[in-house]
Amino acid sequence: MSTALTASWPPSLQVLLGPPAADVWEPVLAPRSGRLLGLRASTVSLRADGSATVRYTAEVGWADGRTTRESLAAVTGSRIPPGAAVVEGQVGEDGATVTVGLWRWPDDPALPGLSWAASAARTAQRLATLGVGTGPVRLRLRAYRPGRRAVVEVSGATGRWFLKVVRPAHAGALAARHAALSPAVPVPPVLAATDDGVLVLPALEGTPMRAALRDDPAAVPRPAELERLLDALPVVRGDRRAPADPVTRARSYATVVGLTRPALVPRLDRLVAAVEEAVRPQPVVAVHGDFYESQLLVDAGRVVGLLDVDTAGPGARIDDWATLLGHLALLEQLGATPAPVTAYRRRVEAHLAGRWPAGELRTRVAGVLIGLATGPFRVQQPGWVEATEARVGLAEEWAGPA
Repeated sequence: MSTALTASWPPSLQVLLGPPAADVWEPVLAPRSGRLLGLRASTVSLRADGSATVRYTAEVGWADGRTTRESLAAVTGSRIPPGAAVVEGQVGEDGATVTVGLWRWPDDPALPGLSWAASAARTAQRLATLGVGTGPVRLRLRAYRPGRRAVVEVSGATGRWFLKVVRPAHAGALAARHAALSPAVPVPPVLAATDDGVLVLPALEGTPMRAALRDDPAAVPRPAELERLLDALPVVRGDRRAPADPVTRARSYATVVGLTRPALVPRLDRLVAAVEEAVRPQPVVAVHGDFYESQLLVDAGRVVGLLDVDTAGPGARIDDWATLLGHLALLEQLGATPAPVTAYRRRVEAHLAGRWPAGELRTRVAGVLIGLATGPFRVQQPGWVEATEARVGLAEEWAGPA
């Protein structure tokens, strides 16, 4: 990363991605006789207010001569959970104070259930206690957002499950959402839930729609089938604020992109203005809230699984479709075989033709693509600067002429 880029970043990133990052961990590792030998940021989540969450892959040397590979997490701002080790210091020419919360995987203070869900032996014991499965198991980490959630795939002789680890305060509402949705749509039921925030979900049959688009386009449902699925969603209010505002969301994501790439700010401002101008009030209906191909399991032209319903609740149907189209448009750019994706994206557009004022759907897709433009930096992709600009350019194509 160049000095010109880091100098423009918010203080949180100057600390967590700059030279001070290694020093941040010394007061945490030293009392345990650990010494940091290497540190690499693997994911970076940045908020519009400049606070950040960074997950690192680290090499640590210990007093007994061992060297281990560790997963470490650092959080700034309001996301620091109680129980994190906290350090504080100044950074930058103006001496801005940055407070950082730190922990080592899997001891996430916001996700107490992760400590056992990351251990095969303890998971096997807990599943047996819950009456879900018996015998040894193998674990595979599917997702981890420090301080927020984790998903662990569990495989054993008696079955396959997913452990969804969330903050304990959120577990009850999420379990209730699954219970409300599963009779109407193919959402996995909750087999068990623990007081420390772990939901046990069964693995569903079917092929991820993203893989089907690549390997077996005939298995992909027609857009009308997706519409039937969305129409079957019951309204679940729960703890979700309703409805989501696409303008606010686009503005927030544009701010995040602009914090890492200030040169893009004028273009991002124009995009947000286009979204703001095009968006009109829509009927409030039941929506998935994050509806795209990776959330769908398909088989023989049917949807047999609907995943990640954390965001399900009241909203505008146009935004579910815009989210799907935005992801498909990006997949066309990234995939090795874009033709089936392009064909399907066009089928979806044809299915929706004439439903909304000219340009509104496409402009909402542009808003979704602003959010997806945060991706290359978030995963620290090599060449993230160019990749970010390409995604902003794609958003501009969908927004149309200024």
